[in-house]
Amino acid sequence: MAEAMTGRERTLKALEPGQPDRVPIFEMGINEASIVNLGKHFTDEVPQIKHITDMSLEEVIQYMELLCLILRELGNDGVSTVFVIGKQRVGEDLVRDKYGTTYRLSHVGEPIAMDGPVRGPEDLGPITDLLQPDPADFLMLRYVIDRMGTDVAHFFSIPGPFRFSWQLRGAMERLLLDYMLSPDLALELARITTRFCNAAVGMAAEAGADVVVLEGDLSFNTNTLMSPDQYRRFLKPFHSEVVRSAHEQGLKIIKHSDGNLWPILDDLLEAGFDGIHPIQPQSMDIKEVKAHLTGRAAVLGNIDCSFLLPFGSEQEVEETVRTTIRDAAPGGGYIISSSNSIHPGVKPENYIAMVKAARRYGAYPIGT
Repeated sequence: MAEAMTGRERTLKALEPGQPDRVPIFEMGINEASIVNLGKHFTDEVPQIKHITDMSLEEVIQYMELLCLILRELGNDGVSTVFVIGKQRVGEDLVRDKYGTTYRLSHVGEPIAMDGPVRGPEDLGPITDLLQPDPADFLMLRYVIDRMGTDVAHFFSIPGPFRFSWQLRGAMERLLLDYMLSPDLALELARITTRFCNAAVGMAAEAGADVVVLEGDLSFNTNTLMSPDQYRRFLKPFHSEVVRSAHEQGLKIIKHSDGNLWPILDDLLEAGFDGIHPIQPQSMDIKEVKAHLTGRAAVLGNIDCSFLLPFGSEQEVEETVRTTIRDAAPGGGYIISSSNSIHPGVKPENYIAMVKAARRYGAYPIGT
């Protein structure tokens, strides 16, 4: 009998895309409240739920230790950390990052950009000089690699050119309007943020990352946020550049986007992404996506975190995992995860059930 693969080997094999010994298990994000709620299933020593902006360094370390404990206990093959852009409170529910974007905090999701430092072309020069990755941005990655070791695959998330550009503009709708009204501004922002992404990819590789996750939704449930032609003009060349940078550093790179990606799915493949995450079940059928991507890129995700993981039973979670693996895993090229992240609404028992079911049904060859 062949020796079992490590989580890192299993994950990288799936991203070739190829067939490992079993379906790898990965989660792009587990937020603060979910870390605490999951942690209660494995230890009595859990911190109070607190937003990372309000944590001391000691509290941040306590959260990271708890996250590592959870992932070790669950046996996940891939571990995800994030690019940390420090934010400081500037009001009761407002924070500002070091580049000048102001966000409104949310108890149920990501902070929402409210204002940005780029109001027009005259602001591009100053922001270009300021926009440089800092070694401190990679502290979470380095810490988790030290604690988890290299037998697991280390995914590292950075904001892609689209997301970073609209954050600098202070709202997504401003950038989308730029595509029509100020195309030169939009293109220059894409160039500036792409240079930042390429530098961040290089620093992530030096720190020990295996896979880069390029964040930034391009779609909503029924369609893309921009037209396919706009994607091809304002984003595709820059995505291709970041992908090329990752591959030159020996990293795999996946594109994260919720929603219906069908109008630009072939463009993402042509840009060279090694995987597409998270194949939101409300928007795309994973069996169809897998058939379309077979041999070209891996599929990641699809276990519904909007309704199933928050409201379903453990038995319903198990059955969904079984059928999803049946539809997406044959031949390899599939990594199981939720359809976005483990957010505060997810029942911790359901996430644990999901991971256990993935291990139960994910061994190759895949049964029916």
